[in-house]
Amino acid sequence: MMRPTRFLLARLLITFCFAVCLPRPVLASEISSTDSTADQDSQETELKTKVAGRYAHYDIVAYTAKILFWEMRTLVITYGVTEFKLDDTGRLLSSSRYCHASHKSNFPFKSEVPDAFTRAIIPRDAWVDIRRDQDGLSLWRPETPTPIGIRMEDPDQPLPTDPRDPRIADDDGDGKPGVTVKIRLYDRFDTELYIARREIFAYALTPQTDGTLSGYVSDHSEQLILGSPFPPLRKQNAPTQNPDENLSPILLVPIDDSYDCEKVMEERDVLFPAEPEA
Repeated sequence: MMRPTRFLLARLLITFCFAVCLPRPVLASEISSTDSTADQDSQETELKTKVAGRYAHYDIVAYTAKILFWEMRTLVITYGVTEFKLDDTGRLLSSSRYCHASHKSNFPFKSEVPDAFTRAIIPRDAWVDIRRDQDGLSLWRPETPTPIGIRMEDPDQPLPTDPRDPRIADDDGDGKPGVTVKIRLYDRFDTELYIARREIFAYALTPQTDGTLSGYVSDHSEQLILGSPFPPLRKQNAPTQNPDENLSPILLVPIDDSYDCEKVMEERDVLFPAEPEA
């Protein structure tokens, strides 16, 4: 009478051991998920290592503004040197210094930004984000608001609206408030415009097969008119970026350590495409 009971107990023990004692099988979906994460991390590390280096910088920001019944179109074309450095933790740091800027407009005036103005813009270094979409991996350099022509303890705060703000600073060293834009009207009348700005930009970059990086600039800069010898220019005016990102491209071209601002500008026609008209 005891044998069936012993047999049943033995079967239960065997079943329990199969369920608990043996390792649980790993599902195929779990293997795929683990491998996929590791593969993505590897791809991101490879991208960061690939783009680390020094580049000649060329970007265009297209602005629009309403003047009475007309639309004013302006292109600000900036040259500089940008560097990406990979730190010990695997993060990619972007730093830029600007050399020269030119302005193009569809209105009958020419504006000139002296190099002292452009070189006084020193953006804060930024950690680069890696983005993934259906087209693959890209780089995103986030916004780092940078005041120019005004000293702000917290550059993340909005630009002041009072032209008489005591923090206004002569950052281009020409003895005039803020930074100076030189303007020629109708090819015969020269004047100046004094401004303060909070440069707020970000940009996306995609590696190209020739080693360059290209993409688009997103700009939300703020501007404060401080004054002008020509009264009509004293009115507050802050152009906004044209929403078409194709009008605000950026191109970074690999260079070696011998390149500074002077050499970049000497080789401008070799490194970059011709400047477009507004």
